[in-house]
Amino acid sequence: MEESEQPEVAEGFVEPLADFERHLTSARDVSPHTLRAYTGDLRSLAAHLTMLGHDSVATLDLRALRSWLAQQQTLGRSRATMARRSASARAFTAWLARTGRLPTDPGAALASPKAHRPLPAALKQDEVRLLLDAAAEQAHHEDPIGCRDLAVLELLYATGIRVGELCGLDVDDLDDGRRVVRVLGKGRKERSVPYGAPAATAVDRWRAVRGQLARPGSGPALFLGARGGRIDPRTVRTVVHRRIADVPGAPDLGPHGLRHTAATHLLEGGADLRSVQELLGHASLATTQIYTHVTRDRLRSAYEQAHPRA
Repeated sequence: MEESEQPEVAEGFVEPLADFERHLTSARDVSPHTLRAYTGDLRSLAAHLTMLGHDSVATLDLRALRSWLAQQQTLGRSRATMARRSASARAFTAWLARTGRLPTDPGAALASPKAHRPLPAALKQDEVRLLLDAAAEQAHHEDPIGCRDLAVLELLYATGIRVGELCGLDVDDLDDGRRVVRVLGKGRKERSVPYGAPAATAVDRWRAVRGQLARPGSGPALFLGARGGRIDPRTVRTVVHRRIADVPGAPDLGPHGLRHTAATHLLEGGADLRSVQELLGHASLATTQIYTHVTRDRLRSAYEQAHPRA
């Protein structure tokens, strides 16, 4: 069956799946991407249960969950996908038990494979310098697109914010006096992130020419697309990939790569892990700790190159 096809599910699963989707949207306020992933996973689970002869969630048990995951594994799903599908199932069964649709939570005993987390690629400090210097050259003669692109790159690197967070910024989210930006992150959690003088200068330069792209429907969006609407993540990704391609030897990174780069350079500069966690908006310190592996690898590389008895 193709991934895009809608699998057949028994009637007894339709209402619980719809109710859980509403719960994810209203109570947990998950992102559209997470919502699509969870609902797709659970529809796959319901289809598998239907195939096994289950006609409602009332008969859902640990054996059925393991059967579904085993079937997914035979389809060659990646470790990351398997980990997410286990998480989807556990969230669903916990909600079913909490709302009285199941007497106990079978997903609580469901083991989850750990997703392989490769070390994130990051630019070196001199590569960042070349990137931003090249972008500044493209912003000559007060060209609005060039000025916008420079401000986008400077702000992404200065703050380490996510591409969606950057696209959602409004003009008044920047506090010029304190040089901090108010960011609405995952789960609609708000945080304030500082930025430096180069980013402030680039943003000021962009705001001075923003009116050349603004249209009646532009609203308060800080960054605009060529047609005057709020800039979208695809445009930002294109900008980052195109500019980084101009830096000799630099890895091909997108906006998330600049986020990795900002975190890596903060830690290399002596920032503590908790501060970096807060700046990045990570809910768990474990997510931030992956950057310590990057800095450790770089330290090892520098040692081996520089120490006479390495």
